[in-house]
Amino acid sequence: MSKPLPPLALLAGGLATRMRPITANVPKSMIEVAGRPFIAHQLDLLAANGVRDVVICCGFLGEQIEAFVGDGAAFGCSVRYSYDGSPLKGTGGALRRALPLLGDTFFVMYGDSYLPVDSEPVYDAFMASGRTGLMTVFRNDDQWDRSNVEFAEGRILRYDKQNTTPNMRYIDYGLGLLKGRAFASWSDEDVFDLATVYQNLLEEDQLAGYEVSHRFYEIGTPAGLLETDAFLRSKEG
Repeated sequence: MSKPLPPLALLAGGLATRMRPITANVPKSMIEVAGRPFIAHQLDLLAANGVRDVVICCGFLGEQIEAFVGDGAAFGCSVRYSYDGSPLKGTGGALRRALPLLGDTFFVMYGDSYLPVDSEPVYDAFMASGRTGLMTVFRNDDQWDRSNVEFAEGRILRYDKQNTTPNMRYIDYGLGLLKGRAFASWSDEDVFDLATVYQNLLEEDQLAGYEVSHRFYEIGTPAGLLETDAFLRSKEG
């Protein structure tokens, strides 16, 4: 990589109810995929893409993640931890609590996603935009999950995970960049989702968009887990 990249917040604190009973006693990040805990694959990919500073936002059974990952040296990166506490604060609340570790500018990624995308061009696009946030998007056409983004001519026109429309051909790919000021409206104890942060930024014309061309993989559903396992095994083979 030609330049140092900012830290990445890895959102790994959810209850993973869609993956029960597998996740009754292990966090989703520790589900075995292609012979290893899923988070090992994520950290290897991040380090290979130049992201060497990772803050894992932990919640449910987060101590298992910390016991396995440690300081991240085994994966070629430095790892620190931010715990939600009780009750869980949601994806946005988890990021708000982790801001002291993340600094002014940071990547964010979901803990159940495997995203084969080069991080540096995404960062360059964010810095060039001058905006407070950036969302990567993928032309999904409801193929791998429900599309939730209307995107045209390089701009995000609408984003809504709950109220989708036929014009939404794209999906939130799962990798974003944010400035700390995006969270100024909330306190450390507030419970809110990252989707709300993105929607607020979009309303303020402060959300840039970056289109990626390679599909995402995820372990948030049983079908997704099977697909991701097969993909990672094919890479190793």
